[in-house]
Amino acid sequence: MADNRIALKMEDIHLSFGGLKALGGVSLEVKEGELLAIIGPNGAGKTCLMNCISGFYRPQKGRITFYGQDITRMPAHRIAGLGVARTFQQIELFTGLTTQDNIMAARHVFFKNGALQGALYFGPAHSEEIRHRRIVEEIIDFLEMEAIRKKHVGALPYGQRKRVEMGRALALEPRLLLLDEPMAGMNLEEKEDMARFILDVHDAKWTKVIHQKPTVILVEHDMGVVMDVAERVVVLDWGQVIADGTPEEVKANPEVIKAYLGVAA
Repeated sequence: MADNRIALKMEDIHLSFGGLKALGGVSLEVKEGELLAIIGPNGAGKTCLMNCISGFYRPQKGRITFYGQDITRMPAHRIAGLGVARTFQQIELFTGLTTQDNIMAARHVFFKNGALQGALYFGPAHSEEIRHRRIVEEIIDFLEMEAIRKKHVGALPYGQRKRVEMGRALALEPRLLLLDEPMAGMNLEEKEDMARFILDVHDAKWTKVIHQKPTVILVEHDMGVVMDVAERVVVLDWGQVIADGTPEEVKANPEVIKAYLGVAA
């Protein structure tokens, strides 16, 4: 970890949809530079928690701070502008655009030149686009997507789309990277590649231009992957934290075993 600063703090988060309680008082601290996995059975509230962090949902009660700044009621685009990037459980890409253009779309939050300069495409605007495209190309090379650089995303197989979505998140130069089931639907080889990418991203080995080590929160169902890559694991069940510790501690926790396997009647 970079140090012991708290990157993200969630205090007593409650989220309900009508009479359905999705999160019931979740409190959680994530240190700067940490690789944290959030696990739990289906319906435990994992994606709801990610949606609260990124601004897609607003909790009815509680407080979320990012480096001390309250983001509980902040719009999603402003949270993204603070350096919070994410991938989605269900892939959300521009299927009519190429891999390159999907990743480039995320870079527009960094553009400084106005619409007129961009339309005329000369001088500073031209130099600026070259800088951004260089970063896009480094991301493509890092994720080993050279062969699909110019292909439309809608024509790509599922595993490759997952890589493109990861690339788009990295293009936002995240201080906090939220990965919501990045390996869902992948075969063993694709999962191994994605696990390697996640570890390299966490170690800031993915670009020569950006040297920022992001804090990573990973939601994943594959326990083998979680135990291999996570520094710390938090377990949710029925919208509440039931365990928090190292992978070894969580794996041996009776409450976790009960949540996943149930108990005999």
